[in-house]
Amino acid sequence: MVQVCRSKLFALRPWRSALATTVTDRQRNGRLKRRYLARRLEILRAAGREFRVRGFAETGMRDIAAALSLSPANLYNYFRGKHEILFFCQDNSLDRLIAALDKARRMRTSAATRLRMVMASHLRCLLDEVEGSAAHLLTARLSPRQQRLLITKRDRYEAGVRNLIARGMRSGEFVPADAALAVRAILGGLNWSVQWFKPEGPLTATQIADGFADYLIRGLLAKPDAPRGNPFERGAVRVGRGSVRQEVRKRASA
Repeated sequence: MVQVCRSKLFALRPWRSALATTVTDRQRNGRLKRRYLARRLEILRAAGREFRVRGFAETGMRDIAAALSLSPANLYNYFRGKHEILFFCQDNSLDRLIAALDKARRMRTSAATRLRMVMASHLRCLLDEVEGSAAHLLTARLSPRQQRLLITKRDRYEAGVRNLIARGMRSGEFVPADAALAVRAILGGLNWSVQWFKPEGPLTATQIADGFADYLIRGLLAKPDAPRGNPFERGAVRVGRGSVRQEVRKRASA
């Protein structure tokens, strides 16, 4: 009986060894993929800055490599050209925006809070996580296939935000209005921020998102003076509200 058990145990050892090797390989591959993606995002930010300063047509891969202190050959290990960088920027940004929208829609809270979360995530993506100017370059420079992929995702995101607003209107939380017009006004204001935002300026992306939400969501609320006591507004997105309003007044006076 003991001999039989030992035989079974020895038979299991190769299987266990193979399983451990598979798990280790998966972990190693996961780390390599995360490192590869982080490097691509770093290249993306540098390329976006070069596009903004030099213009897309005038920026070459050597310029991007020089901004990163990389050799051109090393840069080509991550991207085959600047058009691929531009596509990756827009595609990656849209994936992040859609993921943030899906998360907000699953929240059991008011429509205003969900919309505020979407707006905050939108600005963090454009101003903090990627180089926003590259996210809004004309896609006519990309291939027709790449353009179709981006337009499909963009329309999906816009439709999701529009549906979120429409649900707030149906519930009575938002005033009846044209949801399509409202979403275009909101997204247009958010996207334009990349034209004037300065990372070294007095306002962070979170503070700007809070200021935008204050002004844009107030116009939708059926009861704009109602107290807002949700935890999200008391958290990070509420930081710096006074400084936002003070900065807006200062710019208006100027």
